[in-house]
Amino acid sequence: MAIHDEEFLKRAAAARERVPQLPAEAVAEQAAGDVHFIDVREPEELASGSLPGALNIPLGSLAQRITAALPDPATPIVCFCAGGNRGSLAAAELLDLGYTNVSSIAGGLRAVEALQASNLPEAGATPGDGADP
Repeated sequence: MAIHDEEFLKRAAAARERVPQLPAEAVAEQAAGDVHFIDVREPEELASGSLPGALNIPLGSLAQRITAALPDPATPIVCFCAGGNRGSLAAAELLDLGYTNVSSIAGGLRAVEALQASNLPEAGATPGDGADP
């Protein structure tokens, strides 16, 4: 887990105020649509997993690489990282670059994974035995 300094956390909080935050519960629905997910973590962080079909454009190179990857500024984009800070900063940067349909996953990939884990049947449970959440 990344350790962020106080200044970084202040910038991330300001970005969250500017950028719509997509709840983890809405990620699957959005993924079924025409939304492009951008994982803004560094390539070595992807070993722990990502969202299926997500583009990996690290936050530090987003401004230089976004127009080649998604040239239409009206493209629906959801940025994310592990915990939500860099995803919010990335989405705010895209707004500054003129992209108009941008959001970030609230709580990042960890929130999505926690939701998925909470929806798994209990170990040893069989469908229909009342143990399904």
